[in-house]
Amino acid sequence: MRSTVELIEVESDRLEEVVRRAEQALNEEDAALVRAVFASYAYVTDLVEDKNTTIRRLRQLFFGSRSEKTEDVAGSKPGKPEPEPSADARNATPSSANEAASEGSKRASPSKGHGRNGANAFPGATHVNVSLPALRPGDACPACGQGTVYEKEPGVLVRITGQPPLAATVYHLQKLRCHLCGQIFTAKPPDAAGPRRYDARAGSMIGLLKYGTGLPFNRLKGLQGDLGVPLPASTQWDVVKAVAENLTPVFDELVRQAAQGEVLHNDDTTVKILELMGERARSETLADAEDSGSGRRGIYTSGVVALREGHRVALFFSGRRHAGENLAEVLQHRAAELPPPIQMCDALSRNLPGELQTILANCLAHARRRFVDIHDRFPEICLHLLESLAVVYRNDAVARERGLTPEERLRFHQEASGPTMEALHDWLERQLGEKRAEPNSALGGAIGYTLKHWAELTLFLRQAGAPLDNNICERALKKAILHRKNAWFYKTRNGARVGDLFMSLIYTCELNKVNPFDYLTELQQHGDAMAENPERWLPWNHRDTLK
Repeated sequence: MRSTVELIEVESDRLEEVVRRAEQALNEEDAALVRAVFASYAYVTDLVEDKNTTIRRLRQLFFGSRSEKTEDVAGSKPGKPEPEPSADARNATPSSANEAASEGSKRASPSKGHGRNGANAFPGATHVNVSLPALRPGDACPACGQGTVYEKEPGVLVRITGQPPLAATVYHLQKLRCHLCGQIFTAKPPDAAGPRRYDARAGSMIGLLKYGTGLPFNRLKGLQGDLGVPLPASTQWDVVKAVAENLTPVFDELVRQAAQGEVLHNDDTTVKILELMGERARSETLADAEDSGSGRRGIYTSGVVALREGHRVALFFSGRRHAGENLAEVLQHRAAELPPPIQMCDALSRNLPGELQTILANCLAHARRRFVDIHDRFPEICLHLLESLAVVYRNDAVARERGLTPEERLRFHQEASGPTMEALHDWLERQLGEKRAEPNSALGGAIGYTLKHWAELTLFLRQAGAPLDNNICERALKKAILHRKNAWFYKTRNGARVGDLFMSLIYTCELNKVNPFDYLTELQQHGDAMAENPERWLPWNHRDTLK
């Protein structure tokens, strides 16, 4: 028999008082858990009271969101043809939407593999050539005695071994003492020992585990202790802080490189920095010129991803500034002779860089998501929009496969996607104009948002190089979100600065398909040369500099 649950209303002040009393009575870990539970209760209560919150959004909050692909949202409909662009686009040129759709249907989906990787997937492995001990190319065949053996493609055997993330070597240096004069003679350590207790690879590994994969210092401390190579959390911080100070010139150069980009994506997510959350620190930061906005309480990690000359730069900034303010700081380094860059973001005003001029594009995926969230309530209308946008994304995939230049991609989208988007715009206006959708409803809000920002959402039809969405920046921010989910907070602003630096370097390496462990290590090993010419030590050109 189900028991009755009484719902009560509690004022925030009383709730905060209860939390403070609980913190005094409990240990630090239990008190943090109680505060997190109370914060979750307040957050869910605010969501329920919000008239725009849907049951679908609450389900996603509690159980996680599923894929937003059209077939996952609406379900597959066998026998239903895929939407095609208009006849004008189909008949315009060979690079039309009709060809795009046909090419998309011809592309066979890759068969699922067995989950194993071939030898070519291990560029960081040690490769060992094993030769036959008593047989060389050109020798007589030992089996038949008549033929001659010749070289063939070697067989490949992959063996993977385990090891601690950080290993240690203990050198026992022999000491001899003269019994007469007392002189002590100590063996010289080998060159492999190096001059420092923690070498460059140790700093790279700790930074990669902490800021690249979200492994907290305490968790790594426990793992290393279990493996017999203790590494205190405070020591880990000392190591990464020293590495960050040495790598600052390259980070500053990445900021300058990003400022010259043709396209800049930006967005932000929340973060906790205890120094900024305290009352004393808050009163100090109100007068700080860097933290604009009197009384501002929000704390954010902003992500900026810039595309320049085929390279991608990812930057992270944590503090009280919004994404637009951090983008403005980056654009201060932009060369005056360059034209305004394309800026891709969602439609929030805090993403804009103030007085600095950009060519604004808004994220098509954000507008699409508004219809995904209400598809279960308005399935037919939402499905029409999802299928129309599917044509655009399919055409963009074809443009990437063909390797079109920005100008060629623009013409292709104008021919293949333009008629579809024009028809969608007219259709959306009719939904409101003919009273098919209530303006104050969730559907009306989604349609109104799309129409209000239509020019920015369709910049890809007028500006060469304009992207469709801001997904690349949202993927970058997952680095910060992963760290937040595991470590919860930064203690100080300096700790956040160190995290931003490591995340920027690591994710920039990943975007440019560079091994971040090797890159961070090589920067430390050539610190003096890197500090003198940081522009020669970027992820995409440091190999040439090493040569």
